[in-house]
Amino acid sequence: MKPAPPINQPSGTNAPSVVLPLSFVLAGMAALLTGMVWLMMRPSLLAQYHYNQYVIAATHLFVLGWICSIIMGAMYQLVPVALETKLYSEKLARWQFVFHVVGFAGMVWMFREWNMKQVGHFGCVMGVGVGLFVYNIARTLARVPKWNVTATAVSAALVWLSLTVTAGLSIAAGKCVYESTQGLATAGGVRTIVSGLRAVGAFMSHFDALSAMHAHAHLGGVGLFMMLIVGVSYKLIPMFTLSEIQSKRRAAWSVALLNIGLAGSFATILSRSPWKLLFAAIIVSALVIYGWELFAILRARKRRALDGGIRYFLTAVLLLLPLSLLALILAWPGLPLNHMTGQLENLYGFLGLIGVVSFAIMGMLYKIVPFLVWFGRYSSQIGTVRVPALADLYSPRLQSAGYWSYLVGLAATSVAIMFSSETGVRYGGALLASSATTLAINIAWMLSHYFRPIGKPLAIQSSPIPKLA
Repeated sequence: MKPAPPINQPSGTNAPSVVLPLSFVLAGMAALLTGMVWLMMRPSLLAQYHYNQYVIAATHLFVLGWICSIIMGAMYQLVPVALETKLYSEKLARWQFVFHVVGFAGMVWMFREWNMKQVGHFGCVMGVGVGLFVYNIARTLARVPKWNVTATAVSAALVWLSLTVTAGLSIAAGKCVYESTQGLATAGGVRTIVSGLRAVGAFMSHFDALSAMHAHAHLGGVGLFMMLIVGVSYKLIPMFTLSEIQSKRRAAWSVALLNIGLAGSFATILSRSPWKLLFAAIIVSALVIYGWELFAILRARKRRALDGGIRYFLTAVLLLLPLSLLALILAWPGLPLNHMTGQLENLYGFLGLIGVVSFAIMGMLYKIVPFLVWFGRYSSQIGTVRVPALADLYSPRLQSAGYWSYLVGLAATSVAIMFSSETGVRYGGALLASSATTLAINIAWMLSHYFRPIGKPLAIQSSPIPKLA
């Protein structure tokens, strides 16, 4: 058998070392499993109103630790491959990983302790990482030979990510109390920073704290997560199903309306304007057009069978239907803030983050991670040994079990949220945790091929190089 390639072998012509995206994947999986265990141990996170320190801490664990980690790692891999260019700097990406992990872990811990000054400090660490990420991907996009709707969506997501971090740090600054800097004769720089923070805090005092938090959440949830789901899927779904975009105009309109709706929603949510219903409707219309184009892509596909990863993703897209209905209800002018609407807000956030975004990410992980491992370990052995196919790197039974347990867990937890049932949330969370565990086991199975490759002597002919499917 030919010796295995080095551990840092690239996974394609334009792609970076497979170690880079896999590091983000492992960090994200650790955050997901931790969050699921936390949800089971403290079901009041969803059964009670969401504006408290523990819910905010858990939310940031899922958002920054799980979702952002996976998205950042995937973008380092997918943007160069999908847009036919090279990543600007792997070194910057490795440094960003360090800032990211330290930043989100510290933020979650300090949110739990409700130490807003330390949240701000760790948030700045996270912000440095985000700055490196945005700069790296922006410089990569500058090299794209042919601009398309996916590149537009990724560019917009970078802008919204930057604004999300800025808004979050501003909210943290607004919740801090700053001591006088008089008498600090040698601390001119400190005085300038504190004066700037005071100015930010004074500005944020003009806005309702709950409205600011909701506006901040929509910047990230719609601007980063939904923008990337829509934009990147216009490249990946045709690639995985052997199809193509059927209407570039529809695709462009879906991304444009998503941007317009989010800009208006941020301003109207922050100011408690009744016009937020209009902009919510614009976002929903963007998602309708996206669904229309996605259906057309799937109808024209040459690969008729849809594998498990695609089913995960398409189920997440279908969950946009109840999520959009909730968005329109909660955006209704004059809706009273009572126990029912509070639980509807909990359900809205839960379905958005744990339903749509997380389910879509799980589906894409079943496409991306096997490809990374296969190319990182087996691509150079073609012609010398019989290598496994992509589907042989994980267990389809575990994948299917994870799919159904996640769906049932989502349904059970959603009902429990509306009835404020901590017991129901605990059991629903247990199903979600079991599904996350099946994903973790399958990823571990995939990685086992990376560290201990399996190859059999070639009998007649070598296995062809698999496509990214």
